[in-house]
Amino acid sequence: MSEISSPGSRRSSVELQIDRVIVASLEQATVHVRCLRGPVRRGARFNRLSGSAQAIDLTLTQAVVYGHRVSKLDTGLTAFVTLRGEGVQHLKTGTLASRSQVIEGANPLP
Repeated sequence: MSEISSPGSRRSSVELQIDRVIVASLEQATVHVRCLRGPVRRGARFNRLSGSAQAIDLTLTQAVVYGHRVSKLDTGLTAFVTLRGEGVQHLKTGTLASRSQVIEGANPLP
C-alpha cells in the first residue's frame, strides 16, 4: 500500500469524499466524489477509509468532470472517478443517517 506523505516528501496527501457508489465489481468501482484535498491526480493511491479498519489499496484510473476526462481534480470539484484495486467492496453511498466516507491517500511521484 502507499503511504501518506510526510512534510518534505515529494508525495502530496489527498482526500476524496464519497457521495455515491454508481457501479461496483470485485476490483473496480465508479464513484461520484467531491475533492476535499487536492489536486488529486490520475494514478493517486488511496489506503485509508474513514470510519473503517478495513484495508484498501485503490488507484484512481479515471476522472470525469462535466462529461470531460481530466488528469487531476482540484479541491472543491465534484467528479465521477474510477477506482481500481483491493477494497472497493467497502465503499458505500452516503446517507442522511450516516456520514459520507472519505478515502485518503497520496498522488503518484512526478
